[in-house]
Amino acid sequence: MVTVGEVPADALIRRLSEYLKENVKEIRPPSWVSIVKLGVHKEGTPEDLDWWYVRAASILRKLAVSSEPIGVGTFSVIYGGSKRRGSAPPHFRRAARSNLRKILQQLERAGLVARTPRGRVLTPKGQSLVSSIVFKVYTELVRERPELQKYGS
Repeated sequence: MVTVGEVPADALIRRLSEYLKENVKEIRPPSWVSIVKLGVHKEGTPEDLDWWYVRAASILRKLAVSSEPIGVGTFSVIYGGSKRRGSAPPHFRRAARSNLRKILQQLERAGLVARTPRGRVLTPKGQSLVSSIVFKVYTELVRERPELQKYGS
C-alpha cells in the first residue's frame, strides 16, 4: 500500500487540486481571490489563478501526513515566510489566516475535514480521497520510471 509520504508532494498536490476543481462543488474561490495577498511577507497576489485549489490540496496533504489535528494558527505558521525589510534583517511573518480559515470551512462542508477541539483532522472520506489520488500518482510515476516500483509494495 502506497502512503502519502512515498509520492512527491508536488505531483500529489497538482493532481489533488485538479480533482478538487473538477469534482468538489463546495470548494469555490470567493470573489476577492484575485486581489488578496497570502501574507504580509508577500509582495503581491499569487501568479497562479488556481491558487485556491492548490492551497486546499496542500492543506489536505498536510492533514494526511500529520497524525495530530492542525489548527488555523499552525497552518499560518506552515505557510508563513520571511518578511524582507530592505537593509534590516528579515523577520518571520505568519501567513494570512482568513483564506486558510475559508478553505478549511469549505473542506468541512465537502465532508473531507472535521473540526475537533484541538484543530482539524481528515474524515474517512477525506482520507479515502487522498489515498486514491496517491495511488493514481504512484501508478503514473511507476509507468514513467519502473525502478520506483519497489517502493510501492
